[in-house]
Amino acid sequence: MIVRARAPLRLGLAGGGTDLSPFCDLHGGCVLNATIDLYAYAHIIEKDDGLIRISAPDIGEDFSGEARDRLEPTGSLALHKAVYNRIVRDYGDGKPLAFHLITHCDAPPGSGLGSSSTLVVAILKAFVEWLRLPLGEYDVARLAYAIERRDLHFAGGKQDQYAATFGGFNFMEFYADERTIVNPLHVKNWILSEIESSLVLYFTGVSRISSAIIEEQTRNIEENDPSSMEAMKILKEDAIGMKEAVLKGDFGRFAHYIGNSWEAKKRTARGISTPRIERVFELAMSAGAKAGKVSGAGGGGFIMFVIDPARRSSVVQALQRADGEVKNCHFTKGGTEGWRLD
Repeated sequence: MIVRARAPLRLGLAGGGTDLSPFCDLHGGCVLNATIDLYAYAHIIEKDDGLIRISAPDIGEDFSGEARDRLEPTGSLALHKAVYNRIVRDYGDGKPLAFHLITHCDAPPGSGLGSSSTLVVAILKAFVEWLRLPLGEYDVARLAYAIERRDLHFAGGKQDQYAATFGGFNFMEFYADERTIVNPLHVKNWILSEIESSLVLYFTGVSRISSAIIEEQTRNIEENDPSSMEAMKILKEDAIGMKEAVLKGDFGRFAHYIGNSWEAKKRTARGISTPRIERVFELAMSAGAKAGKVSGAGGGGFIMFVIDPARRSSVVQALQRADGEVKNCHFTKGGTEGWRLD
């Protein structure tokens, strides 16, 4: 039997960072994000040879060994192994499974599109489909979060797991005790088309490790740093305003919140912007871009620019003068999905 699953990556439109503890525990976090047609994939081939093999050809990693109830979650395949450990422990009665797991992702780690969390969701969905586990959307997202943040102690927020699981445009609320509410937004098709036409996605070519930035943001919140706390509250307010702008098709306000959130985001921690990122912004803005922000924690990865669709060519040509890549993307309405080939 072969089982396949995929989960979509996401663009963080507003509120990113307010899903971090302890901010969301103390003040409540709000995030608006949207999934795009870039995916993380997982394929499970059922085996009867008593072996486990895990392959991630896109990052050049491969693991094989005897099937056992726990794999040491270390190295570049730590996420894969940690998912397996949870499945066996919580849903497999501690009995080892034999299989070949193959994964790949349309964006590299550190892209700012939530690729690591999305990969966890895709792997989980493949196991859910293979073992026919009774897990709904909230269950999968919560489990993905627990694997990353509790089992592996990876720094990060909560939005990525829920975005990959639910898919589409979502306004998310985060509260104490890990309580999360996902509010799907029913955005009119013409508004979706206009937003798609008004966005240019640019990959800086630099994949960054977000943990250092996230750890500083968390520390600033814990220490109640005035500048950082004010910026986080602005990010939350921008997410609420962005929700209204998207639903009403107010594209002037949409651009405003993108730009405003970028300025606030840079105040939450050092290293979010770099001289290279500022240079890319200069190129895009001089060619007619209205606003822009880095997707994800910052420091590299993808930048989204809001443009007048009629000036797309000018902005794209300007960005092509930098060492990076302009990517096309479209919004998706569905979240993670799995299927089997018997």
